[in-house]
Amino acid sequence: MTDDRTLPPEALDAWAAVLRERFGLAEEDVPITLILDLARDVAQGVARPAAPFSAFVAGLVAGRAGGAPGDVRAAVAAITGLALAYRQPDAG
Repeated sequence: MTDDRTLPPEALDAWAAVLRERFGLAEEDVPITLILDLARDVAQGVARPAAPFSAFVAGLVAGRAGGAPGDVRAAVAAITGLALAYRQPDAG
């Protein structure tokens, strides 16, 4: 059985274009590779469910900082750094 929710790169690009058009965003406002790398690093360093949540937090932090592409990069870098250094709390 295949997972129909997995998008080939061109489908992801098309979806990003739909979002940019709907919300009046420039291409540099939607850094696909940066966000996918963030999701990967968080999923591997923390847990898979933490990836979308962390991407949301990155957007929230960037928006509160002004929302410029540099604000997005700074928020993503901070969260990536936390994820790469994260150690699961001891369960005992």
